[in-house]
Amino acid sequence: MKKFINTGKLSLPISFAVLIIAWESLVYVLKTPDYLIPAPSAVLQALIESFPVLMRHTAVTLLEVILGFITALILSVVMSLLMVRIKVLYQILWPYMIISQTVPLYILAPLFMIWFGFGILPKVLIVVLVCFFPITVGFVQGLTSTEPELDELLQVMRATPSQILWKVRVPQAMPQFFSGLKIAAAYSVTGAVLSEWVGAQEGLGIFLTRSMKTFKTAALFADVLIIIVLSLLLFYIISHLEKKVIRRRSLL
Repeated sequence: MKKFINTGKLSLPISFAVLIIAWESLVYVLKTPDYLIPAPSAVLQALIESFPVLMRHTAVTLLEVILGFITALILSVVMSLLMVRIKVLYQILWPYMIISQTVPLYILAPLFMIWFGFGILPKVLIVVLVCFFPITVGFVQGLTSTEPELDELLQVMRATPSQILWKVRVPQAMPQFFSGLKIAAAYSVTGAVLSEWVGAQEGLGIFLTRSMKTFKTAALFADVLIIIVLSLLLFYIISHLEKKVIRRRSLL
């Protein structure tokens, strides 16, 4: 099993290197214009040339992502705990949460700009909306998936509902909770970038739009590369925290 995991870790960089070489070779052989599909070398050159500007836009987008993600995390935890403790609240709110996911973001983003202006608030709200649902769904499912026999045993032992919640349900819900966090982290950057398309002064979404309008495709690919790196970075940070929490829980 350990050998299989090590092989899997090696296969990713090897396959990525093969992809880059094949991409560079095809662009060179087919002589594809840079404005259609730039070679990886052209993307790297554009990344180096635009690096200071890209970093300034990245800082803006990252701030929106962090504020939105933390806000969604707090709201999701509070709402999940309330819905588990108060069944009526769950029955009322759960359908509306599902309905909120059926409305496309490209419709909500312009509305948020109209309602809340062109500052950072509507971008943060879009990120909150993107992250709130997967975190809440994962946490609620984890809190409600405990074994009924264990709850009955704790009730016989005169444990209060609060003790059952914090001593049993919350620790057992951690795997589902972190699954929701990882999904939210993966989509949070995309939500911020999408909100910036509608109206913003700075951000990776604005840089993406300007590169597209001026046919600077290599710079556009460089922007997309940073978006991917940010999404993966957030994902792996959550994964690292998950391993620490799960390991600590197993030691208790």
